[in-house]
Formats: sequence, C-alpha cells, structure tokens
Amino acid sequence: MPRQVDYYFSFQSPWAYIGHGPFSELVSTYDLKVNHKPVVLVDLFSETGGLPLMKRHPVRQRYRMVELQRWRDKRGLKFHLQPAHWPFNARLADGVVIAAIEAGLDPDRFLRRGFAGVWEDQLNLADPATIAQLADECGLPGKQLVERSATEAISAAYEQNRQDALAADVFGSPVYVLDGEVFWGQDRIELLGDALKSGRAAYSSKVQGVT
Repeated sequence: MPRQVDYYFSFQSPWAYIGHGPFSELVSTYDLKVNHKPVVLVDLFSETGGLPLMKRHPVRQRYRMVELQRWRDKRGLKFHLQPAHWPFNARLADGVVIAAIEAGLDPDRFLRRGFAGVWEDQLNLADPATIAQLADECGLPGKQLVERSATEAISAAYEQNRQDALAADVFGSPVYVLDGEVFWGQDRIELLGDALKSGRAAYSSKVQGVT
C-alpha cells in the first residue's frame, strides 16, 4: 500500500507554486498517494497567529521579496514577483481542485497549469471563464467543474479542509503531512524526501520531559 501525504495549499501561495514541481517528483519517486487539501489562507493565519502579507512589518515584506528571488533561481523558474492579478480570491480555483477529486479526476495537471497561470502568465484565477479554460486545457471538464466549485457542497468540503488543517497543526501553505509529521514550506521538501528515503518513524512535538 502506498504511503500517503496530506497536501495543504492554495493557488494564492507563491511558495506552493515554487514547491509543486519538486513535490510532484517526490510523489513519483516514492509512489505516494496525495490527499489534495486546498485551504483558505486568511482563515488559517487568523486562527494560528499569522498575518496576511500586507499586515506584516515592512522588514518582513522586503525580506519575502528577496527570498522569492532566491528560490526562483534555486528552482530554475521564471515568474513575476508581483503578478498583475495577485492577490485574488482563490475560492473558485481551489474549489475546482476539490470538485475534480470528487469526480474521481486527477487534479495535478490543473494545479501545474493554474500555478503557472498565476505566477508566470499573470492570469486572473478569480475569473470563472479563465479557470474553465485552464481546466479544459488539462483535459478536464472546465465548465462543469467551475459550476460545481461554486456550490455549497464544495464550500463545505473547503471548510472541512480548514478544520483538518487546524487539527493537524497546519498554519500555512504549502504544508505536507506525512504520518502526522508536519513539513511546512517548500524549503522543507528535501527534509520530506529524507524522511521518505529513510522510512523513519514520524517525529513528534511531544518530546519526553517537555510540556
């Protein structure tokens, strides 16, 4: 039976975009089963002590821009640091991922195309027609998935992902959870790979003698 990873992310997150390729390589290498769990980041931040970007101290905002450039070079990517249509409401695009999974479809091609659409092509992923077109390009039924994404049932699944994230100690994007161990950030992918390669037991925050 393949090992499973819970993958928490949002199309809003540049770090999820930067890490998606390397994560996909790990999935292929170790034949992982991925539980895709798009989440709304603002809610996670507010409930776990984080701040939306524009509310962070200017020093942190400036450092983020430097880090984006470093990781753009490190991962061999070409993307805009401040895309034309960012930030945006990712609810509909994230919901298409949930709707695709619900329909028994693999969302990975749509994820790759969607991330590139935001950060490379500067597309508006809050626009239903744009989302449907991207899904169609990936061989998915775009119109149907966008319509399904807007339903209360998908909203409920989106909310359940948020609840699952909080229960799992997830507080950002991307997060990869392996056997209950949280790997936060695309810069932890190598550590996730080490854990998979070694087959070690999951590390826990509950260290003996520490409360």
